[in-house]
Amino acid sequence: MIVDPKTETLSGVRFVRSPSCDDRPSELAISLVVVHGISLPPGEYGGDGVEQLFTGTLDPNAHPYYAQIAHLQVSAHVFIRRDGSMIQFVPFTRRAWHAGESMFNGRERCNDFSIGIELEGTDTDRYTSVQYDQLVEVLAALKQRYPDLADVRGHEQIAPGRKTDPGPAFNWGHLAGRLPDGLRFA
Repeated sequence: MIVDPKTETLSGVRFVRSPSCDDRPSELAISLVVVHGISLPPGEYGGDGVEQLFTGTLDPNAHPYYAQIAHLQVSAHVFIRRDGSMIQFVPFTRRAWHAGESMFNGRERCNDFSIGIELEGTDTDRYTSVQYDQLVEVLAALKQRYPDLADVRGHEQIAPGRKTDPGPAFNWGHLAGRLPDGLRFA
């Protein structure tokens, strides 16, 4: 897997354009990956809810929970389903709207310098082996393309008290030994 330098997307991964993105500040290098967890409806897997949310097409009448979130303008760069299939929504050089109010190493607005990767899951359901495999492959491709990339954190770590994902179900220890050289987490 590689990041295509012309499109700034992952080769061989389905791309569905999200309107919930904009230009990054030009002076900031990509230095952080933020790992998230999401399922729509909450606790249900395999549907189109996440794709619809990230493309601004979520029907507020399709599920009671959707009425609360259909108005949100959010996205991530990549979504990794439980079966390992992936969708990319935003080219990596653009700013996806995934982190919200956030801070890392004293720097606010993590969306400015991060890449958001959503894993299909919840804080309490263990993520699948193939999701970890795909995440490692994506991280390796990103590190090769963006040499300033140095850190991987959970959403809960950059927005403590506001966010809880990917939660205790995410096994950071399992990921630690598989991180590409030059990437770290705490």
